[in-house]
Amino acid sequence: MSIAEKLPSILIANRGEIACRVIRTARRLGLRTIAVHSDADAEALFVQMADEAYAIGPAPARESYLDAGKILAVAKQAGAACIHPGYGFLSENADFAEACAAAGIVFVGPPASAIRAMGLKDAAKALVEKANVPVVPGYHGAEQGVDFLRGEARRIGYPVLIKAVAGGGGKGMRKVERPEDFDEALASARREGQSAFGDGRVLVEKYILQPRHVEIQVFGDSHGHVVHLYERDCSLQRRHQKVIEEAPAPGMSAEVRAAMGRAATEAARAVGYVGAGTVEFIADGREGLRADGFWFMEMNTRLQVEHPVTEAITGLDLVELQLQVAAGEPLGFTQAEVTATGHAVEARLYAEDPEKGFLPSTGKLWALQFPEAEGIRIDTGVEAGDTVTPFYDPMIAKVIAHGATRDEALDRLGAALAETVVAGPRTNLAFLKALTEAQGFRDGPFDTGFIERNLSALGAEPQALDAAAVAAAALQLEEERQLAGLMQAPERIEGEHRSPWLDADAFSLMPRPPIGLPLLVDGERVEAQIEWQEGNAHVSLPGHDIDEGEHEIALAEAERGTYLALHRGRQTSVALFDPFGVDLDAAVGAGGVIKAPMHGKLVALFVSVGETVVKGQRLAIVEAMKMEHVLTAPRDGLVSEVAGEPGSQVAEGAKVVVLGE
Repeated sequence: MSIAEKLPSILIANRGEIACRVIRTARRLGLRTIAVHSDADAEALFVQMADEAYAIGPAPARESYLDAGKILAVAKQAGAACIHPGYGFLSENADFAEACAAAGIVFVGPPASAIRAMGLKDAAKALVEKANVPVVPGYHGAEQGVDFLRGEARRIGYPVLIKAVAGGGGKGMRKVERPEDFDEALASARREGQSAFGDGRVLVEKYILQPRHVEIQVFGDSHGHVVHLYERDCSLQRRHQKVIEEAPAPGMSAEVRAAMGRAATEAARAVGYVGAGTVEFIADGREGLRADGFWFMEMNTRLQVEHPVTEAITGLDLVELQLQVAAGEPLGFTQAEVTATGHAVEARLYAEDPEKGFLPSTGKLWALQFPEAEGIRIDTGVEAGDTVTPFYDPMIAKVIAHGATRDEALDRLGAALAETVVAGPRTNLAFLKALTEAQGFRDGPFDTGFIERNLSALGAEPQALDAAAVAAAALQLEEERQLAGLMQAPERIEGEHRSPWLDADAFSLMPRPPIGLPLLVDGERVEAQIEWQEGNAHVSLPGHDIDEGEHEIALAEAERGTYLALHRGRQTSVALFDPFGVDLDAAVGAGGVIKAPMHGKLVALFVSVGETVVKGQRLAIVEAMKMEHVLTAPRDGLVSEVAGEPGSQVAEGAKVVVLGE
């Protein structure tokens, strides 16, 4: 019998790009696809792709995608034969897996016993240690007193890493270099762990110097077979969150691969693993990858975000394999039959602003275009016109490149990123492109600290005004202003390449004097000058040089009168200055108003009215997308106003604290 005969219908208990990814394979195999969605996702791409779709509640995940009862009720109503949990949300929830089984619905994942065994980092490490898998030195016990954990950190020796026992995705994880910073880091890790996973317990481990993050993709079936599908290197991280992943790992020898693969499959066998899983190791990168220089970190009992790079080098469809195993079929191949061809690299394109500390960015996607090129795959869950909301992970797409060699794969990835157009929320597009070109990454050796050490070189800091982008948008705005009384305003432009030089056919060819054009550029007042030279209009910006040769600038119209100029992966918002639209709060002293950098929850407030603060002092903490962001004083001053209270929601740009002189 085929998979579709055994599992004729599938409910995807997830959203976004992974829901789209599962739907594509399921439909190819002939399964009826069923989507569930929150109110915020009612018009989402995955909802449109599915054969059926059911609303399950409001936008907050706890009221929709984390509500197992609602999802199971829909599964019964729709007659779903199986449920694919994707990743995140309920994918590693043992109670949900058991509830599926109790309802007679196949859970596309490992048995609940395996999820429980590997779900908590402390218990998992104790278990795999019995299977002779090496683990990082540290404290993995039940005692959670602050004094006790502080003592354990002292015993282990600094630097140490505090990790939420139920954590993942970098949440609830803090590196501590000094004893005096331990208590604050512990409190923050606990808050984040409690918020993201409902569990504030932590473990404390020795921080490995120059660590490499190498993980093994494992697969097991219900017939006792367990294999690995090579490794992935996920060492390019920021705040313990993966940015670029690749397979195979650079510098991986056959000897080390065999040792790491053996450790991973033994860990899987120790819990009777069935389905797709990933065993993550940390390796000491100071002397290259060695058979005696890696340690078990955790096992993710689900499909990983970065699974496409494994698919690219092995030629396997991991979602199809998941469904095959879930249908009770054997894997159908042995370890010796697993082969790898070429090299694959994946970049995670996020709605975040590297120039502002990678703060999440939200808003409508006014334009979204991806290239179609050899060796390039795009996994996305959004399209132009969709909105990136503050409720979920801000991923826009995964851009995957495959080539015969690592250099070819990186070259293809870089070229694809250069041709990608995103207008609306700020993105890490330029940052990713810089990473593909960074010599330290291309030539090695590199480790998980590479990005933090090279933030400035990678453009992850405030950049100078993009004068060429402003000039291109200014010409468009002036053209519209000239034509406003003569004809209907031009339609929205998406992806049009503009130059600071514009043929004057759109204007009168008669001589005219130079004009000043007041602009609002990324919220700042800028005065542009436009003059006509030999029939051409030319823009100048006092104090800024414009390279006339720079012409690859795309303009996307957002709201009427505002253009987003896209240049080398960066976005510049340009509009005509409206003196009646000035943000008066922004004028309260230099850096006097501290605003929420994104929509989120005010989880802590450290100051009160009348208190004197110094530059850099912590004022408040805003939590967004399960991550904490600290607001600090931009200068010395006296707190003259505090808006909001801990536990309250704050909108992006909302006033939190005001400093007087």
